[in-house]
Amino acid sequence: MTTTFEITGKFDTESDCHKLLYNPLTKPLKYRETQCYKVEFDGDAEAMKAFVQKVLVDPISQDAHEGGALLFPKAAFVLEYGMKGAALDLEKEMILTYYRTLSNPGFTITKLTLRKRIYVFGKEAEPEQFVRDVVNPAIHTHEVLRAA
Repeated sequence: MTTTFEITGKFDTESDCHKLLYNPLTKPLKYRETQCYKVEFDGDAEAMKAFVQKVLVDPISQDAHEGGALLFPKAAFVLEYGMKGAALDLEKEMILTYYRTLSNPGFTITKLTLRKRIYVFGKEAEPEQFVRDVVNPAIHTHEVLRAA
């Protein structure tokens, strides 16, 4: 089975996009950032969800959304990016290392993929500058998604 968990901050709000970019924008744009964990696994889906809630989510400051659908439909676009397969992803390695220490988790992780999503809000927002300034082509893969 495959499922995606998108982690959001309960107290996060839209922030100024200038924080992300090297060159100033000509229009006022805002963004929100989330973390996605795509998990391919065999076994008990409820045990997998419990693992995610325990290991990947801070219950006080974060929420987990399962399914992978875009969370903010008013976004002009979404930049989703993550490490290339050959690049070292320390967060992913630590999650898998912890998982391997469990004596009987009830599921088997066959593949784990971590991606960041940057939701960009604003009239006439275009992804080119974001891709250029956020994505490092030597280590990242990326995709530009459009909300419904």
